Amino acid sequence: MKRDIAIFTGQWADLSLPETVKKAREWGYDGLELASWGKHLDIKRALTDHAYRNEVEATVHEGGLAINAISNHLVGQAISDAYIDERHKRMLPSAIWGEGSSEAIRQRAAENMKDAARVAAILKVPVVTGFTGSPIWHMIAGWPPIEENDVSAGYEKFAEQWSPIIDVFDKEGVKFALEVHPSEIAFDYWSTKSTLDIMDWRDGFGINFDPGHLFWQQIDLIGYISDFGSRIYHCHGKEASLHLNGRNGIMSGLLPFGDLKRGWDFASIGHGEVNWDLLTRALNAINYTGAISVEWDDAHIDRESAAKEAVKLLKSYNVERGGSDFQEVFK
Repeated sequence: MKRDIAIFTGQWADLSLPETVKKAREWGYDGLELASWGKHLDIKRALTDHAYRNEVEATVHEGGLAINAISNHLVGQAISDAYIDERHKRMLPSAIWGEGSSEAIRQRAAENMKDAARVAAILKVPVVTGFTGSPIWHMIAGWPPIEENDVSAGYEKFAEQWSPIIDVFDKEGVKFALEVHPSEIAFDYWSTKSTLDIMDWRDGFGINFDPGHLFWQQIDLIGYISDFGSRIYHCHGKEASLHLNGRNGIMSGLLPFGDLKRGWDFASIGHGEVNWDLLTRALNAINYTGAISVEWDDAHIDRESAAKEAVKLLKSYNVERGGSDFQEVFK
């Protein structure tokens, strides 16, 4: 089925919104996943400043694009992380960081996420994408020894933090889509199921499906789409590739992206090992009608070259779903 091919503006937020819109339209994109940082969208200002909100909306729509989603990844990370540190300070707005008290930061981040739902509703944007952080990611290695109740308590803490946020999403008629990703509460198949379970499979809480984060963990992408299809509210267009050669490990040794000694790396559409023909068929099978939002995370390819190539490749797979009519000729 035909769906919008959008561009995630997170890696373009150094450019003005008009410049980003112009480039995206020239390259053939249909819409934006609009980042709430840099020069693109200020959540707090958009909520209170009618003129500013109208300016953002007009810039996108008059440029011939839709706003398919609002991204609130950076602030979302601070809501549930067990430890808040200098990494968060570098990416959070100063108003969220404040004086640096961890619990106060979590509370301000939660309120900002609620405001993102309100802004999305006003702009008639159906989904807010983002990270959530995690109370339990620091236990991933299983050492020092952990007990089952350590993990279950973390999931319960997460539900305590996020249920009031999703109450606002439900009230506003907007979906939240967690980007399943290492360092989040949901990072693979079983942690996704555990997260949806603790949230009671609420309609307002779902998934931003990004194959680039699941492929290198060797998750069955088609099975993942099939099993969690009812909660896939957004989709990122990104790939990954594996380089496991006996020296390069799956943990990648904390080496920077692009280093050939890594066991895996992100790749632009067409340059990794993700089969988008099969993924498109799987998305069609679950009747996914949202956008596929291209995200550039490839250290080996210039972002403009990657963006231009990605939209062409994805649109080549963006065809109407077929049926069994071909059998009629045999009757």
